Amino acid sequence: MVLQRNSTVQVWGWGRAASTVAITASWSKDTVRTVIDGGGTWRAELPTIEAGGPYTVSVESGNQKITLQNLLLGDVWLCSGQSNMEWGGEQNLKEILDELPQVNDNQIRLLQVSRYAADYPQEDITDSWQVLNAENLRSFSAIGYFIAKEFRKELNVPIGIINASWGGTPAEVWTPSYYINNDSRLLEASEKQTAASFRPHRKGVLWNSMIYPLKNLKISGAFWYQGESNVGTWSSYDQLMQNLIASWRTAWNETLPFYFVQIAPFNYNNKTALASLLREQQLKTVQAVPETGMVVVSDLVDNVADIHPIQKRAVAQRLAAIALHDHYQKKGQDYKSPLYKSHEIKGKTIVVDFDFLSNGLVIKDAPLTDIYIAGADQVFHPAKAAVQGNKLVVSSTEVSAPVAVRFGFSESAMPNLFNSKGLPVAPFRTDNWILK
Repeated sequence: MVLQRNSTVQVWGWGRAASTVAITASWSKDTVRTVIDGGGTWRAELPTIEAGGPYTVSVESGNQKITLQNLLLGDVWLCSGQSNMEWGGEQNLKEILDELPQVNDNQIRLLQVSRYAADYPQEDITDSWQVLNAENLRSFSAIGYFIAKEFRKELNVPIGIINASWGGTPAEVWTPSYYINNDSRLLEASEKQTAASFRPHRKGVLWNSMIYPLKNLKISGAFWYQGESNVGTWSSYDQLMQNLIASWRTAWNETLPFYFVQIAPFNYNNKTALASLLREQQLKTVQAVPETGMVVVSDLVDNVADIHPIQKRAVAQRLAAIALHDHYQKKGQDYKSPLYKSHEIKGKTIVVDFDFLSNGLVIKDAPLTDIYIAGADQVFHPAKAAVQGNKLVVSSTEVSAPVAVRFGFSESAMPNLFNSKGLPVAPFRTDNWILK
């Protein structure tokens, strides 16, 4: 496995009440001791050093001794969500199948958390860490693997990746039930999730079994790709995600970095563009919650009739890039997709300004697509747009007194506006009108 470097990690387990446990690590001359409590559980804190290994950790109590071998000190990250985070070689993703013959980095370790649900928080999982190889990678998260590969290249330290994902799951199952039960709005939305044969739907059940048991394991942060199963209950998704993030940070007792993917273009065939409203909720979350980042993938879809885009490597690289800059403090500009910041009406035009934009906008294969403008009548017309540095100037001959702009605001839009690094501008609207 990988333990978090330069930190104090938890070591825990079970044993005979009132017995002493002695823990020794091969990177240290010190022995850590603790006493098993009356309930038969124990936990101790073990200081770690710089990245490296392999090391051993021995745990002794009475005449019992357990030795953990081939441990590395590095960085540990948690990946979670639904199928777009879960998928890999078993779903015949070509990017992973192409990797299998050349996988050879034993400094990457994988922990696949088994998929099962529980009505109450669990203290343990039955899964074991594995060294990266072709056999273990095939069934692992493609995004998780490519994040680890990117970190290895940029940080040159051992990387541990945990994959706790389950296809088709709504965010409610990954959130402690008491957060939902004590909020009428979240509770109402959660009750609209229906049973299905391929995944659980009840609030909190995967938090209990796939996240809670990990809470003592020191990690660097989390990556999240989910939202498709909450499109139908979009209106409370920002509130739900803020609660999910807060609950995870409370469990780990630190402000974990939380980086997530905005859902991809897909033909949901809703009469109203509900997926656009879900993406808008995701935008609200990243703008409201500190130590978060959002990856936009509107340009990484080959088929809007497939809810599982096959380009996972680029998604992972964008997630890793945010972590490298925000968490690891590797300086750079325009490493995030530009997000709508504000707008100003100037005569017959609306001028839009953006956050996370330093070196200008680029329209690939002009003219700009999926851009619309409306007046006070709330009727949107196709618009023309011109780039002026870091601003977008929008107008239409059909609208003499503009009031609002919408960009990429449909379920399957794949617009062609990017920053200078090739990252797409996040879809946005400047109005708050009810969608027709």
